[in-house]
Amino acid sequence: MNRAELDGRPVTVGELQVLALTNYGHFTTMLVEDGRVRGLGLHLARLERDCAAVFGVRPDWEWVRELARRQAPARGAVVVRVTLFDPAIDLGSVGGPAHPRVLVTARSAGSGVPGATRVRTVRYRRDLPEVKSVALFGALRQRRLAQQAGFDDALFVDEAGGLTEGATWNVGFLRGGEVVWPQGEYLAGTAMALLRQECGGGSEERVGRELAGVDAVFATNATTGVRAVAAVDGREFDVEAAGLARLRAAYLEVPGDPL
Repeated sequence: MNRAELDGRPVTVGELQVLALTNYGHFTTMLVEDGRVRGLGLHLARLERDCAAVFGVRPDWEWVRELARRQAPARGAVVVRVTLFDPAIDLGSVGGPAHPRVLVTARSAGSGVPGATRVRTVRYRRDLPEVKSVALFGALRQRRLAQQAGFDDALFVDEAGGLTEGATWNVGFLRGGEVVWPQGEYLAGTAMALLRQECGGGSEERVGRELAGVDAVFATNATTGVRAVAAVDGREFDVEAAGLARLRAAYLEVPGDPL
């Protein structure tokens, strides 16, 4: 299942061409289960914050929610992505007034607990990392290079040597049963924010590639929840750690908000 609508009607090839060629906009991705979304308010807040940063305007929330509802069945699970971009701008006019439109796409959601992933570290920082922009080339290139080297994904390291985030996910660590989140510049995801609410916040520390004292590593994002990281640069970690099961259960217990 793949559907795409712009402001509630089928998107045209020309409109998608602008998004593909100009590549200027931002988005959020939600897992909708039986018409409900965990952390819906966080997704909407992200869209508002990013829209101000990217376009200097505020979206109409009720319109956004209405468009997203059209793509989500009353029963079952679907992944809905809401992208804001302006089909009227191009490479030469990107500095002018913007009137972002709402592109909503849907695809089938996976089922079951996601398998553990194996990652390699790489020195990389996304452009304007606090914004969930459509400009994914750099991050996806690092994922591609990691996969060509025999890993599943890439884990980014900043200039100070601290681990920050994955290509499309947040990273967390367990040390002595306690949750540790990274310090640095990265996109704080909705799943990460919900876990911090449900599990008492956790500490924030700069964690280096050596992962000193770390017992387990995990990845989070809105579509997969909590996913174990089996290895970082070949160093193995316990994917059956009790703390991981606790985090996964805590996330799944967060009630969804009606879309």
